[in-house]
Amino acid sequence: MYKIEIMKKLIFCFALLILGEISFAQVRNSDTLTNAPMNSVQNVLAGNGDKRVSIGAYAQIDYNQGFNDSTQTNGNLDVHRLVLFLGYKFNDRAQFVTEIEMEHHVELEVEQAFLNYQVLKNNQYLIFRSGLMIIPMGIINEYHEPVTFNGVERPLVDTKIIPTTWREMGLGFYGNIDKLSLRYQVYLVNGFQSYDGTQGLLNGTLGFKEGRQEAGENTMNSPGVSSKIDFYGIRGLKLGLAAYHGKTQSPLYDGLSKKDTLANAMADSSIIGVSAFGFDARYTYKNFETRGEVLYVANSNTGKYNAFTNNDLGAAMFGYYTEVGYNVLGFIKTTEEKLIAFGRYEYYDTHFKTKGGLIKNDAYAVRIITVGLTYRVSNGAAFKADYQLFKNNVAKSQSSKQFNLGIGIWF
Repeated sequence: MYKIEIMKKLIFCFALLILGEISFAQVRNSDTLTNAPMNSVQNVLAGNGDKRVSIGAYAQIDYNQGFNDSTQTNGNLDVHRLVLFLGYKFNDRAQFVTEIEMEHHVELEVEQAFLNYQVLKNNQYLIFRSGLMIIPMGIINEYHEPVTFNGVERPLVDTKIIPTTWREMGLGFYGNIDKLSLRYQVYLVNGFQSYDGTQGLLNGTLGFKEGRQEAGENTMNSPGVSSKIDFYGIRGLKLGLAAYHGKTQSPLYDGLSKKDTLANAMADSSIIGVSAFGFDARYTYKNFETRGEVLYVANSNTGKYNAFTNNDLGAAMFGYYTEVGYNVLGFIKTTEEKLIAFGRYEYYDTHFKTKGGLIKNDAYAVRIITVGLTYRVSNGAAFKADYQLFKNNVAKSQSSKQFNLGIGIWF
């Protein structure tokens, strides 16, 4: 209740602040002139106009019903996430954007909060960004608004391998080179926390999920580098190539004497090196749409890390998915409304490689088939329904099934 009251007060204060100075960002999935992909942040930045303040939001409401052949399973109803975007325009070159998120009606988090500065006046080639930023890896981590993807839930590849939403404190540069139809991003950032002082946070079950520091008094002993290049030069086609390299963070280095060999060895065992690579593609032609993604993560020092923490983190993780969809309303009439029938196949394995005597766990290698419908009643509102089949690589294991209903909102 305390966090909910904070959220209410924040919204009320922002409302008082922006009264008379507000503009609502127009929802667009792509820039109409350049074909560059756009998410909520880019919509907010583009929608400022002459107003000082712009506002946007998205929401995801889910119903999940699992099925089990031997036992009864209750369904789960959830206001999964409710997110408020706010942008403030100081002048034509400096803008601030923040994203305040409430998950499951109780968790209040800041997901983005950064300052943009256009280094070169009147062009988009070189823009400096500093603060809490989304790591540009894969599709969903950057473009995670529920109306922008099919399926009630985000693909598991984007939650088990990356994990979405992955954000870090840092600084760097990005820009659009429209003549080449390229968008680049290069950031120096903080990394995952692998040890909290009492236990290891990374494992085969959840991957890096529990290691996200989420801008709450983050600890840092070494920075990492995140980069991505996107190509949007062919109408309807978007391609992305991303990389991340760095070490995880551990509080054991704080105040540690450089001469204490034993303590330094212990601290070194509490971290790993992370090298992540991703390729993604999206293509839309008339009523047909398809997308796909491949992610690979190489982890070094996992043998010592697992021995020190008694965890089971893999030396490499791998995942991919491919999806096709078709707007069945497209041949009936030209309308903003779309009814997209889609199918998606995905596979992930958090024990793609293991080292240091760790036995590969086949339960961590999972295949998912998802089929469903997305009824987009507008660019910013959708009803969703899908059916999912899950199967891991354990011999003679039983498949699990789930039916999902959901609502996606974005403005």
